[in-house]
Amino acid sequence: MRLPIIYVRGFAGDTRGIDRAVDDPFYGFNEGSVHVRVGGDAQPQFHQFESPLLRLMLDDDEEPGEVYRPLVQGGQRAFLEAQDDGSVPPRTIWVHRFYDRAASTFGQRPEAFTLERAAEDLYALVRLVRAKTGASRVHLVAHSMGGLICRSMIQRVVPEATGRPDGAADVVDRLFTYGTPHGGIEFAVGFGLVEELRDFFDIGGGAVFGPDRMWEYLTPADRRDGGPPAGWDPATMPADGFPRDRVFCLVGTDPADYAAAGGLSSRAVGARSDGLVQIDHAYVPGAHRAFVHRSHSGRYGLVNSEEGYQNLRRFLFGDLQVSVELRGLTRPDPGDDIVWQLETQLAIRGLPVVVHEQTTAHQCPVQLEWPDAADDDSNPVPLVTTFLLSGQAPAGRTPGAPARLRHALRLRLISLREEHGCCRFGDHLEQTADVDDTLVVDIEPGLPCPRAWATWNSVIPGAIRDWEPAGPPMGDADESTGVWCTEVPLPATARPVLGQRARVRLTVTARG
Repeated sequence: MRLPIIYVRGFAGDTRGIDRAVDDPFYGFNEGSVHVRVGGDAQPQFHQFESPLLRLMLDDDEEPGEVYRPLVQGGQRAFLEAQDDGSVPPRTIWVHRFYDRAASTFGQRPEAFTLERAAEDLYALVRLVRAKTGASRVHLVAHSMGGLICRSMIQRVVPEATGRPDGAADVVDRLFTYGTPHGGIEFAVGFGLVEELRDFFDIGGGAVFGPDRMWEYLTPADRRDGGPPAGWDPATMPADGFPRDRVFCLVGTDPADYAAAGGLSSRAVGARSDGLVQIDHAYVPGAHRAFVHRSHSGRYGLVNSEEGYQNLRRFLFGDLQVSVELRGLTRPDPGDDIVWQLETQLAIRGLPVVVHEQTTAHQCPVQLEWPDAADDDSNPVPLVTTFLLSGQAPAGRTPGAPARLRHALRLRLISLREEHGCCRFGDHLEQTADVDDTLVVDIEPGLPCPRAWATWNSVIPGAIRDWEPAGPPMGDADESTGVWCTEVPLPATARPVLGQRARVRLTVTARG
């Protein structure tokens, strides 16, 4: 059964910004876009993305006619409260309108916004939605600060109410965040002084992104005595709390297109950011994540993007989880002074965008860390985890052909020699990769386990779109029910660089 979705918007700033936010019936979840960039230097192209709200109402492969819909009817909370328990369809979308109390446009005296109150009100809305729909749990979808409101509910409010650190797992099924500053917001200028001034004076309400305030609203009262311990990381979710494999963080890597405050924000937080949130602070360690070249918000923003929606839809509804990692690496010269960076791009057949992209141009390649020994597989290099919908047959499939799901992972290895911390360009070829190939994976869903074929593009004759794998599927190295696993050796051209035992490990897991 599809579960209700509750959307939680991001930071609106002062009263003027709050008033603008509350004038939107869906708090921005209904905003689409007609702009897309192919690359950092490309001219904007027209691409009509309807909005996450509308797409959830239109896209449903399982049961046509049983789509998601928002139920407002003059006021969603009043509507919910008037319904009998269990009478509201579960496939519904709700908006947590936490800023309404702080708005000046409804005639009442505005209340001061507090993140704690927003988190407590979210828990009340979750309970109400569950009661009226009869759903066991809800999905939480959040942008920016909205993800911190969700985490405050999950890590503080529910544990305090239930006495269990993992109590939120009973009412929340999955949490998806767009550009949430899970690790707070820091600036690349000022040597920490800017953050201290922001947090002390609460400039524009921005203290909520500082470590002291985050400790207060993320930590239950019985664990809060004495303040944050040394080394406390606000991005880390407690090990005994909500399962991190039920969290997905979408990370933006485009600071240039974030136009808020005239572009001052993107210059202040630096190039390794979405224009407001630094890349390293935009995800929860141990949670699923994807990197896309989108900005924090605006016409090129995360929420109103095809990339964002496709990751959202697959994480919430995908019934197959595909994890990819590198194993068996051997450093060519253990004593060298070379920096190795791996670029990855993930494409899914039928989509007009890549759903994951880590590149040097976007300031987020995978930094290779070599194992101590050539036969050491204890430290694999995670590359990407994605989610697939087994019921989604590819468009244009030959009648009678098996419904195989295809995705392609490009691997591009770049090396650069360093000496005393500085790059040496004497033997360097700019933008030239030591390894560049694409692993094409076809998955045929089925019970008890799916079947899969994997081939490197370098050995596929002709265009990928015309190629169909032949022969038996790859063997399953994991006898666990619901888990299929195999290893694919790297192409011959890559082994002199990454080692003769270097290989890609694919794990496909069925999701409930």
